[in-house]
Amino acid sequence: MLTYFIRRLMMVIPTFIGITFLCFTVMRFVPGGPVEMAIIRYQQMQAQGEAGSTAATDNKGNSQVSDEMVEKLKKIYGFDKPFWLAYLIWLKNLCLLDMGDSDTYAQPVWSVIVERFPISIRFGITGFLLSYMICIPLGVYKAIKHGSSFDILSSALVFIGYSVPGWVAGIVLLVLFGGGSFWNLFPLGGIHSQGYETLSFFAQCKDTVWHLVLPVFAYMLGSFASMTILMKNSLMENLGMDYVRTAYAKGLSEKVVIFKHAFRNSLIPIATGFGGAFSLVLAGSYLIEKIFNINGFGLLGYESLIARDYPVTLGILVISSILRLLGNILSDFLYCVIDPRIRLE
Repeated sequence: MLTYFIRRLMMVIPTFIGITFLCFTVMRFVPGGPVEMAIIRYQQMQAQGEAGSTAATDNKGNSQVSDEMVEKLKKIYGFDKPFWLAYLIWLKNLCLLDMGDSDTYAQPVWSVIVERFPISIRFGITGFLLSYMICIPLGVYKAIKHGSSFDILSSALVFIGYSVPGWVAGIVLLVLFGGGSFWNLFPLGGIHSQGYETLSFFAQCKDTVWHLVLPVFAYMLGSFASMTILMKNSLMENLGMDYVRTAYAKGLSEKVVIFKHAFRNSLIPIATGFGGAFSLVLAGSYLIEKIFNINGFGLLGYESLIARDYPVTLGILVISSILRLLGNILSDFLYCVIDPRIRLE
């Protein structure tokens, strides 16, 4: 088994190179890259008279950028080299933990990402843990009470929640509880209140939880429905197996049969999505962060794409890819923990 995990870790390297090379190449040839954006910014500055008044203009009044300056811009952004050579240079710098500088924030990409990452981790991890803590017991109870009024009513609520995207639910929650036309129970967004630093420790904890409630609910909504139904169906399938009938025939109680024999095997489908969910929650959700004005990792990715800030976009891609690849290995490890019969060779 150790050999298997070592092999999987080794496979991370070519997979990571394939992902980053493909994305790097696409970004390289997409119109509206950093050079074009720099030229547009320069022309806007010329139009506003902030960069001097000696620049030439075309027939439409736009400032002309000399070929020499365009070549300098290409050299600054690495566009003066073939894309494969530029990728190799970027990859070499990445190995040295140098992702370059952000065009938007004028800071090293690492600094920008490190500043935002803990915010998304706080929201993502909270929603992730709450999802598993609520959905697994709820799925078990629904399987035990299959066909009852509770099962039917909870299934209806679960499917309604599944049909509503998390960001749409976030807007509805803000309208209802954000102090608009209805109740003023929670803040409209952000991660802290004004004057947070001056509060006592317990007041800071209370303020943090107050800001967590609505975004975390929006985070949880999508996974809440699918995970609950997956847990219920998996347990019901195992309850119909021969080994469960045998356990009942031996005179074991329902509680022992379910939690000692069927429950563990029912967790395998849940573990399958653990790695993917783990990477998604850590990478953040840009729509939810946008709605709740959370300055996190997801919103950073969204803003970087809009601003064509390719160094930051690639940096986020690197983090997301590594999390996803390691999450898949973590899922395999959980298989082995949950079901000792699994031998990964």
